[in-house]
Amino acid sequence: MKREMASRKINLQCPIASNNASYLRKVIFWTILIACLPSCSGKNEDEDYEDLILNKTWVLTPKVYESDVTLILNNLLEGYDNKLRPDIGVKPTIIGTDMYINSIGPVNAINMEYTIDIFFAQTWYDRRLKFNSTMKVLRLNSNMVGKIWIPDTFFRNSKKADAHWITTPNRMLRIWNDGRILYTLRLTIDAECQLQLHNFPMDEHSCPLAFSSYGYPKDEIIYQWARYHSIIFGEPRFWRLYQFAFLGLRNTTDTVRTTSGEYVVMSVYFDLSRRMGYFTIQTYIPCTLTVVLSWVSFWINKDAVPARTSLGITTVLTMTTLSTIARKSLPKVSYVTAMDLFVSVCFIFVFAALIEYGTLHYFVSNRKPSKDKDKKKKNRAPTVDIRPGSSAVQMNNASHLQERDEEYGYECLDGKDCTSFFCCFNECRTGAWRQGRLHIRVTKVDSYARIFFPTAFGLFNLVYWVGYLYL
Repeated sequence: MKREMASRKINLQCPIASNNASYLRKVIFWTILIACLPSCSGKNEDEDYEDLILNKTWVLTPKVYESDVTLILNNLLEGYDNKLRPDIGVKPTIIGTDMYINSIGPVNAINMEYTIDIFFAQTWYDRRLKFNSTMKVLRLNSNMVGKIWIPDTFFRNSKKADAHWITTPNRMLRIWNDGRILYTLRLTIDAECQLQLHNFPMDEHSCPLAFSSYGYPKDEIIYQWARYHSIIFGEPRFWRLYQFAFLGLRNTTDTVRTTSGEYVVMSVYFDLSRRMGYFTIQTYIPCTLTVVLSWVSFWINKDAVPARTSLGITTVLTMTTLSTIARKSLPKVSYVTAMDLFVSVCFIFVFAALIEYGTLHYFVSNRKPSKDKDKKKKNRAPTVDIRPGSSAVQMNNASHLQERDEEYGYECLDGKDCTSFFCCFNECRTGAWRQGRLHIRVTKVDSYARIFFPTAFGLFNLVYWVGYLYL
């Protein structure tokens, strides 16, 4: 009985102990969970609060800024009339101008125009656009340009002008809090340039770019250069001045009087000097070589008629072609240019070489043998005179007598007397010939031409190049 009671007591104690252990484990778990919850929830709340602050800063700040700018612009444009210039009826509006030269060229000599790419800036004051704000300047795009007054500037000598619109209109507008306005835009202009081609291709030009107000006279708008160095240009080596060298630029301010009033005209002059490399290769060298080629006929036998004739005609036709090609790069001006003078003189030299042979061939081939010489030739034996007054020497070969008769045995100038300026044959040196006249033998004309033509052409080149390059 004692044993059974003890065993029952043990059995009753074991369930109670096991229930107490599980209960303790549950209490510990919930205690730890409850202790962790405040810290975790606090951390999450802190993170959410920081994210909320960051989001508010990132989202609300631009909205506040944009609303401020919008409010400023709305206040400025309220009651603003963009049809009226600033200070109308009070004083003239002063427009300060700046210019950045992006590129110049090409220059079209035939149409007498040149192309220029610029960034054009205008600055003026409009008291109606003053504002009070912590912002010093409003940087706006082209959408605002049409809502305020801008000057009616136009380029007086432009044939065609294009504003750049890709990818958006290349215009910029800035408004300062004191009412100062800066308006810039990019333009490509085909401007007129009256080229004076008397010294072509050694000419220099000043090509203008003039602008003024289209409708406002001097008492309404006055243009001024914004500062001393108001014109800035980029790197000239990237410009498209293929035949010209850029020497510099200068700006002027003039007043032009018209029927509608006096206008202030601003002008920029671009000084250009033509490079001669292209024309030296294409015109001067070929013309010079053609003239030298025509002199080859002076060393060809006068009896080679086909050779000398074809050479002369070929050189004349070549000079005609070169003169035509040289004129294609020029407008149809009525005056003589430096290149026209050179080509014309070269043509004269080539044509004179052909005429020289024609004259030589005419006088040599049309001489008639003398009747007295023919009689003496029949009666005497073949002899040849050593010198005047000497005895005749018998020659077995009769060709020597024939050559001497051909040289001296003909009448002067086809039967005519020697009253002309030149004495062409030996018989003309006596008789009717007058003292002091020049004695020239036709058979020696080629020898004279070999010296005269190169000397004359050399003197012409000396005078030509010194005169056009240094005088």
